[in-house]
Amino acid sequence: MSEPQKAAGAFAPLRQPVFAVLWAATVLGNIGSFMRDVASSWLVTDLSASPTAVALIQTAATLPIFLLAIPAGVLSDILDRRRFLIFVQVMLAAVSGTLLVLSQNGALTVEYLVALTFVGGIGAALMGPTWQSIVPELVPRGDLKNAVALNSLGINISRAIGPAAGGLILASFGAAATYGLDVLSYVFVIAALLWWKRPAAVDSGLSENFLGAFRAGIRYTRASKELHVVLLRAAVFFLFASSVWALLPLVARQMLGGTASFYGILLGAVGAGAIGGALVMPRLRARLDADGMLLLAALLTAGVMGALVFAPPQWLAVALLLLLGLGWIIALTTLNGVAQSILPNWVRGRGLAVYLTVFNGAMAAGSLGWGLIAQQIGVPFTLVAGAVGLVLTGLVFHRVRLPAGEADLQASNHWPEPLLAEPVAHDRGPVMIQVEYRIRKEDRPAFLEAMKRLSLERRRDGAYAWGVHEHTADAERVMEWFLVESWAEHLRQHHRVSHADADLQAEALRFHIGPGKPEVHHFLAL
Repeated sequence: MSEPQKAAGAFAPLRQPVFAVLWAATVLGNIGSFMRDVASSWLVTDLSASPTAVALIQTAATLPIFLLAIPAGVLSDILDRRRFLIFVQVMLAAVSGTLLVLSQNGALTVEYLVALTFVGGIGAALMGPTWQSIVPELVPRGDLKNAVALNSLGINISRAIGPAAGGLILASFGAAATYGLDVLSYVFVIAALLWWKRPAAVDSGLSENFLGAFRAGIRYTRASKELHVVLLRAAVFFLFASSVWALLPLVARQMLGGTASFYGILLGAVGAGAIGGALVMPRLRARLDADGMLLLAALLTAGVMGALVFAPPQWLAVALLLLLGLGWIIALTTLNGVAQSILPNWVRGRGLAVYLTVFNGAMAAGSLGWGLIAQQIGVPFTLVAGAVGLVLTGLVFHRVRLPAGEADLQASNHWPEPLLAEPVAHDRGPVMIQVEYRIRKEDRPAFLEAMKRLSLERRRDGAYAWGVHEHTADAERVMEWFLVESWAEHLRQHHRVSHADADLQAEALRFHIGPGKPEVHHFLAL
């Protein structure tokens, strides 16, 4: 009986009407977006034979996400998400509508395509973190992981259908029809968002403004060494893997002798391979850890790139792109899953936005760089260079281990409320917090090592400066201090401390030899 229940549980979020409607609308919207991207990528090969021009389309699509993902993550936390998503969908519909009019009148140029693709990338940058942020609002907490998995499945269904359909429609009816269907897909998404009656947010009195939330996200990113490892591994992988995506239109047209419909079939094969990969990944995870999965993804992707160099028959190229989809979904889900597991709820949107920034920055820089290289040495040799680089960096960085992501990041709420002589305005600051310990001299090295780990937690949760000082007249008296920019930000700290953070604090507290707990003092700047 347990197995059927598990199978049913995977689709349990679809029993929630709002989630089901928005999920279906998102699939349709993504299908339209993939159709638009196929049309734009193929049309640029009609307008210019330059590899740099072709790669610029990929760069224009991903560069805005690199530039705007973090501000978008902040906006998703401080604006009404439903209205924000409607605004973004209207903007994207306007982009595709403009492409429709220009293509219908024969006025499309490389410059127009790149510029409008860039604006479409801005919409994607604004939309990404917000879509991820609304999922907990749509399903019960117990269905959250299944809802996230269904969103990934929906993206790959769109990736399997959209490119192939876009290529066929482009070849049969032209670019205007392809762009027109994309506009229609946004109508469905906007209608679904208008139908969703999102409850009004409750003002807790501690809501963040844009600049404060932005700074908090940056502080967390700077202090989280675990996130640094994920970002490094993502940047290295996608910098080299971007070569196949940047040059795929030229591979399809020049090396494989394909048409627009064949290019769409190739991209559809990537989506189909990703769907198949989602089915086999549980078995792979049972045998490989996250580092092994990422190395497997690098070897699969590099193998496909190396095989495409020999200009295989079209049927074999489609089979190779299935493997590329498998490698791609392994890398994406592994890195995204690790990032999700190490980020607490209060900063998850902003942390994922930083991850998206690195991912798309690596894709944008890599696409442009590989296009320039292909201009000089040709597409086949560029693919070989990308494949070799991907294998070498995969083996070298395999030693930089990804975090396990097993810490309990739920809020512990174990900090007592600060004692106040009179109410304090939330914008008052900066605030100095002092914690006074009594530490035996022989325990000091171990205590300082524990405090070093604790300092990262203080900085992640909101401190912009931290230090430890000893008393000149009493060797056992040690003062920890940290600065927070405002009283409101310190109150937020109280709600950000996780159970894992509490364990770090307990590790430092075990060296305290005082009669009670360490004394805590709060000071406000005058």
